[in-house]
Amino acid sequence: PVSFGHHLLAYVEMFARDAERLLDTRKRVNRLPLGAAALAGTSYPLDRERVARTLGMEGVCQNSLDAVSDRDFAIEFSAAASLVMLHISRLSEELILWMSQNFGFIALPDAFCTGSSIMPQKKNPDVPELARGKTGRVVGHLVGLVTLMKGQPLAYNKDNQEDKEPLFDTVDTLKDTLRIFADMLAGLTVR
Repeated sequence: PVSFGHHLLAYVEMFARDAERLLDTRKRVNRLPLGAAALAGTSYPLDRERVARTLGMEGVCQNSLDAVSDRDFAIEFSAAASLVMLHISRLSEELILWMSQNFGFIALPDAFCTGSSIMPQKKNPDVPELARGKTGRVVGHLVGLVTLMKGQPLAYNKDNQEDKEPLFDTVDTLKDTLRIFADMLAGLTVR
């Protein structure tokens, strides 16, 4: 038989890989584009390596066209964030099942649940349900970013301005979901 602890340790493995993936992503994307200008570079005297070191960056972008025309940094982060959210969504589904009247294996703290409008004795697992829904949003942002970049030539294109909203929303959604999920899991009780 598989214990509850063994089951949860599967998620520990997933989240450990997610953390490694995010750290690896940071190493690749944490590059200084300073000096790339509009796409052809600049003759202004810059010590780009020094600025990169001062800012704690991994290095500088070597090619000005690549620095201004690609958004692979946003896509790579969004892909890593999507995997974190997929793992949270899978765990959410199990928490919802385990908390249901059919199973009754666990209880979540009241602060992360609400009562039913027609069944006051019922406790709805709001945070896991919302996390499941927000996963679709983050995955949608990834698809949107990939679609944004699919046919662009090497140049700074106005299309690229459309990367901010999905990227920033992905960051905010991931941070908020991880924070509230950690708080909720700290109060989970096994019956």
